[in-house]
Amino acid sequence: MSFEDEMNEMRLDSDMDLDSDLGPEETPPPEESGNRTFLIVAGLLGAITIIALVCIVAYAMFYLPQQQSQRATQEAALNSQNTAVAQAITQTSAAAAFTSTPTRTEAPPLVTPTASPTPLLAVPTDTQVPTDDPRTATVAALLTQAAGAQLTATPSTTALPTTGFMDDAGIPGLIGMAILLIVVIFLARRLRTA
Repeated sequence: MSFEDEMNEMRLDSDMDLDSDLGPEETPPPEESGNRTFLIVAGLLGAITIIALVCIVAYAMFYLPQQQSQRATQEAALNSQNTAVAQAITQTSAAAAFTSTPTRTEAPPLVTPTASPTPLLAVPTDTQVPTDDPRTATVAALLTQAAGAQLTATPSTTALPTTGFMDDAGIPGLIGMAILLIVVIFLARRLRTA
C-alpha cells in the first residue's frame, strides 16, 4: 500500500468516526400543526365576518326600505286624521260662533204719534226679563265637544310595541345563535387540546 492509499483510508476512518460520533443523521422535526390550526380558526372567523356583512347588506337593502315606507304610510295616515280633526273643530267653532242676523229689515211706518187726551201713568209691573242661564251655555259647550269627539278616532293600543332585539331576530334566530355559540365553544376547546 502506498502512502496515499493509507492517507485516504485514514481520512475515511476519521470521517466515519465523526459520523459515528454524531450518530445517524437526524431528520428535521416535522412542522408544527399549530400553523394549520391557526389558519383554520382565522378562516372560520373570516367566513363569519363575511356572512355577517352579507346579512347587514341584505338587511339594509330589503328590510329597511320596507320599514321606512310603512313608517311614512303611518305618518301620512296620522297627518290626514289630524287634518280632519282640525277641520271638524274649526267647523264646530264656526257653527257655535254663528249668529243669525236678519237680512231684511222692515222700516217702521211713517206715522207720527199724536198726543192722547188721557194722561198715561207708568206703573211698575212684576214681569221677569229672561236672562241667559249659565247652565244652558255649559250644556251647549259640552254637546259641541261631544259632537267633535265623535268625529275623532281615539287611538287604542291593540298590541305591544315591536321594537327591540327579540322582535328583530325572533325566537328561531335566538336559538340559532345560541347553537352557533355552543359550537364555537366546543371548537375552541378542541383546538386548544389538539
